[in-house]
Amino acid sequence: MVPAAQGAASVSTDQVKAELLVHAPEGLRPGVQAWLGLKLVHKKGWHTYWLNPGDSGLPTQLQWSLPPGLKAGEIAWPVPHRLPIGPLMNHGYEGTLLLPVPLTVEQALPEQPLTIALRADWLVCENVCIPEGGDFSLKLPAGVGRAAWVRDAALFEKAFAQQPVSWPGARAAARADAQGLQLDLQGLPPQWQGRRLSVFPTAAHVLSPSVEPQAAWGAAGAWSARMAYSPQRLDQPSELGLVVAPAEALSGEAPPAGVALVAAVTGAWPAADAGGPSGAAGATAQGTGAAGGLGGPEPGRAGGMGPVDGAAAAWWASALLAFLGGLILNLMPCVFPVLSLKVFGFAADAHDRRALALGGMSYTVGVVLSFAALAGLLLALRASGEQLGWGFQLQSPVFVAALALLFTLMGLNLLGLFEFNMMVPGSWASAKARHPAVDHFLTGVLAVLVASPCTAPFMGASLGVAMTMPPASALGIFVALGLGMAAPYLLLSLMPAWAARLPRPGAWMLKVKHAMALPLLATVVWLLWVLGHQAGIDAAAGLLGLMLLLAFAIGAWSWAAVWGPAARLLTRSALALVLAAGAAWTLPLLQTLPSAPGATNLPGTGYGMGAGPGEAGSTPGAPLGSQGPASGSAPWAPWSPQALAEALAQGQTVFVDYTAAWCVTCQVNKRSTLRRSEVEQALRDRGVVTMQADWTRRDEAITRELGRLGRSGVPVYAFYRAGQDPVLLPEVLTPALMLQALESLPK
Repeated sequence: MVPAAQGAASVSTDQVKAELLVHAPEGLRPGVQAWLGLKLVHKKGWHTYWLNPGDSGLPTQLQWSLPPGLKAGEIAWPVPHRLPIGPLMNHGYEGTLLLPVPLTVEQALPEQPLTIALRADWLVCENVCIPEGGDFSLKLPAGVGRAAWVRDAALFEKAFAQQPVSWPGARAAARADAQGLQLDLQGLPPQWQGRRLSVFPTAAHVLSPSVEPQAAWGAAGAWSARMAYSPQRLDQPSELGLVVAPAEALSGEAPPAGVALVAAVTGAWPAADAGGPSGAAGATAQGTGAAGGLGGPEPGRAGGMGPVDGAAAAWWASALLAFLGGLILNLMPCVFPVLSLKVFGFAADAHDRRALALGGMSYTVGVVLSFAALAGLLLALRASGEQLGWGFQLQSPVFVAALALLFTLMGLNLLGLFEFNMMVPGSWASAKARHPAVDHFLTGVLAVLVASPCTAPFMGASLGVAMTMPPASALGIFVALGLGMAAPYLLLSLMPAWAARLPRPGAWMLKVKHAMALPLLATVVWLLWVLGHQAGIDAAAGLLGLMLLLAFAIGAWSWAAVWGPAARLLTRSALALVLAAGAAWTLPLLQTLPSAPGATNLPGTGYGMGAGPGEAGSTPGAPLGSQGPASGSAPWAPWSPQALAEALAQGQTVFVDYTAAWCVTCQVNKRSTLRRSEVEQALRDRGVVTMQADWTRRDEAITRELGRLGRSGVPVYAFYRAGQDPVLLPEVLTPALMLQALESLPK
């Protein structure tokens, strides 16, 4: 990001001069129209972007800080221009631009100076793209509520003339089919008759900007066109906002500069994956393990099913993939510690058919209900506007710390330091003995909590599709995932002949119980590492201290059982106070961010989330091989939408690793594949820009990009090329698969 001056009415960079303006011809009084505006003067050859930037780019974003009584609306975007960049077509502006914003005065303003503050961010491009921005501040004098403010009236009037209008009698209709979108417009301005028109959808990645429509004029302002779908299309909108304008504006031409329309869409959209990133190439990579090529599917490719049959087929396919993903989830490393407890429980019940069947069914219910509850919470939060994905709870340092404490307790229990029955009231212990199914149910709940950092093969595609479905259908996908995860144990519990092969309970079980504490405590070490990455080394050290206090307190609690009642009460009260003080000291540490998060290396990964001062590899968009540490390891630039857009605008191929410290599969892939010397060398040889998107803590930009890729969790591995749909690799990588994907890249 190019730095900008703080608190000035104007900001200048080498490419853009920006200025905050106010236009209030009748003063700032309730009931009258006033305007704010951001003026951008572009250096010759440079441009910024419209609401829908086209094949690449980002729209300008404005964030206002206004005095009480003032409210800013949305940008009133002028009609954009088509900006061809090689094979791409973008929508944006060159020269001098004013972005007007309506200003509402909700109450009478005080007789004192007013300060209007703005944070603006824009992406400016020529042959390269540069994310820029600035903080603006404009102080209006006292009495501005009564006085007219028209210093920039001519500039605002020109901007108003460039707005698309609602033309009387103009209407639009659209029909979707397998070949594209048929657009029919009626009642267009008569002076446009016979001229070539440009169509700008307000929604990105629905129609292809770079494919010229097949258009024809009819009589009396009627115009029709066949529009190609975007290869990145994921949505199937029932209405489509459009701005229609002459492709070549004539000097001195009478208004309008453009016409704003909303087209109701009929017909059947082809399946979104026919032209989207989770479509042909991505599905090949995900479903078969092939790397796939980087040539995207042709726009408009679709199957022969109608929308209802297609939706049902998509649901069943996603449910099957989720079931298979649940089965494979049992083999993922994050689930091992809890599943070892489950196997131990099976061994204890192996020769009691009724207890075995009850345990298997209770475990299944716990798994399925937990997946459904997590999914319901996730869907509800997303519906309220939160940008979240699968594994969202592990983005909270407090949750990670709580899970680490729980695993510490379980490990100490398996080592024999205490028994849970000693720590709870006698009525609870007797209820637990009468209802052993509760133990199996809670094991299922725990298995889901610790499984959420993992994404098994087939899970990514199915959960990504689930996020686009109605809530009831999406919940069904998560239920299928839970059934898949629980199926092996349910089957074992219902097959006594199989369970009978397990050895009878005996002294060996105590040794196994002690051994099973090791993977649980190893998981605690991993969770401490995750917490250190999320909240810093102080938080990890604080939690470690709290764990030691917990172990000491539990030991002392157990020893106090042989003392008299008064000594027991005094000792346990003191221990409770010590633990409470430790927790109160640790909790604030969990709320902080680690220092210099952009320059923190992930321990043991071989690459970081950015480079510190003076380090190579910190420049987004630089080809691999042109920079890097002397050791020759691959530099990974931190991912951002701007950095990705800049690299693509330069015609570079980008490989993005969407990862998180709490994602065990991500860390395994780093060590087994991405850190391998032959893979790093192949990336350098191909000049691939490598970026890492760290989702360890919540990041809405990454969540949005994962949704655009048809995924809801990590790991995700994607190759990007300008003008083509991203190619997704499977969740579990191998060096051979990675090299195959790189081999398919154009020379």
